[in-house]
Amino acid sequence: MRPQKIDDARLIDGLMSVLQSKGFEGASLNDLAKASGLQKASLYHRFPGGKNEIAVTVLHFIHEWIRENIYLVLTEKGVAPATKLQRALQHIRQVYHNGEKTCILNALSLDSGLVVLGDEISKAMHLWLDAFTALGVEMGFTTAQAKAKARQSLIQVQGSLVLAKGLGDPTQFHKALADLKLLFTNE
Repeated sequence: MRPQKIDDARLIDGLMSVLQSKGFEGASLNDLAKASGLQKASLYHRFPGGKNEIAVTVLHFIHEWIRENIYLVLTEKGVAPATKLQRALQHIRQVYHNGEKTCILNALSLDSGLVVLGDEISKAMHLWLDAFTALGVEMGFTTAQAKAKARQSLIQVQGSLVLAKGLGDPTQFHKALADLKLLFTNE
C-alpha cells in the first residue's frame, strides 16, 4: 500500500486538534493518526520520535504562527498601532475559532514530564510578550507598563479560553478580546 500524501497544513491542523482536546498525555497515537489522515505506520515514518516529536513539531508551528501573526503584525513599521492591534486580534480570533478551540500552549503545558515542551511553550509565550510589549511602548506606555500590559494580554486570552471551554460559552473569549483592546487604548 502506498503511503498517503497529506499536506503539511492539514497534518498539523489534525495533530493540533487532538492535542488541544486531549492534551499530551491523553492523546494516543491512534487518535493522532486518525486526525492527521495518515495510517499509524505513516505517522511513525513522518515522526520517528513518536508523540514527543509530534508535540514539538506542533509547538514549532505555533511559535511560527505567533511570529507571523502577532509579532510581525505588532512590530510592523509605518502602520498605526491601533490598526496593528486590530489585525492581531483578528488573527487571534481566527486561530481559536472565535473561542471554540482550546489554546495548544495551555493544553501542552500540563505536566507531560518533557522539558523540551516547556522550553518551546516558554519561547512562544515570550514572543507573544515581546510583541505586545513593543506595541505598548509604541503606544506611549513606559517599558514597565507595556510589559505589564503584555502579560495581562496573555492572561486574558488564555484565561478566557479556559472559561469559554469550561462554561461552554465563547462570549467569554469575545469579551476578553474587547477588554484587551481597551487595555492598550486606555491608561
